[in-house]
Amino acid sequence: MKKLSARRRHPLAALVVLLLALACTGGLYTAFAPADEAQAGTTAQSLAIDEGKKLYAVGCASCHGTGGQGTTDGPSLVGVGAAAVDFQVGTGRMPAQQPGAQIPKKKVIYSQAEIDQLAAFVASLGAGPTVPTEAQYNPEGADIAKGGELFRTNCAQCHNFTGKGGALTNGKYAPTLEDVDPKHIYEAMQTGPQNMPSFPDTTLTEKNKQDIIAYLHAVNSDDSESPGGLELGGLGPVSEGLFGWVFGLGGLIAVAVWVAARTAKAKKS
Repeated sequence: MKKLSARRRHPLAALVVLLLALACTGGLYTAFAPADEAQAGTTAQSLAIDEGKKLYAVGCASCHGTGGQGTTDGPSLVGVGAAAVDFQVGTGRMPAQQPGAQIPKKKVIYSQAEIDQLAAFVASLGAGPTVPTEAQYNPEGADIAKGGELFRTNCAQCHNFTGKGGALTNGKYAPTLEDVDPKHIYEAMQTGPQNMPSFPDTTLTEKNKQDIIAYLHAVNSDDSESPGGLELGGLGPVSEGLFGWVFGLGGLIAVAVWVAARTAKAKKS
């Protein structure tokens, strides 16, 4: 009887077995779950590309070609990246109503989900700039003064020193940057839409781009003040020169007429 009792299981044996089973289950999950999650992510991406291809065939292929290779009516989209699609379609510039020297901003006709699908399809044609995250374009805590310096050096020649926009050649123009989504400003610097040059991270770092966005927000905000008084729309020397010509020269002419009239009256008397 003593031998039989010695072979009996310890009261904690069942608990030990249960813990081992749970550990094994956790190990199996660790081994297989990442693969399942990766497969799910790949499937979701494939579905987005398929849906984007359908949208592309309807709204884009007539100008850019069925495979994004480009035509006489539209450039190649191979290698432009998801960021270019998010900017062009997200600002309503694409699909374009008609070819022209400048494709203007207009009402957006696609939802953000559809834009993401189009971007996924175009990105599958060739590697290019990706859509930035909020952490990349959020101007909070950025250096506004540095952003102003960078903007005046790289952007003011076309967009004016406060981002009001300006005329270029042959019907082209640099659009105003007032009330533009920070994400789209970041994407424009990444991709260089239309007549604008691109500013990759090797030219303007991510921090530089944030500084520029912060500067534009500061100078175009309702809370910003103009220390110079009347800013005349912030359009620079053209508006200031016109103001001086009309009112300055006009005032001088009025004074001259008044002096001549008084002189003539004095001679008569």
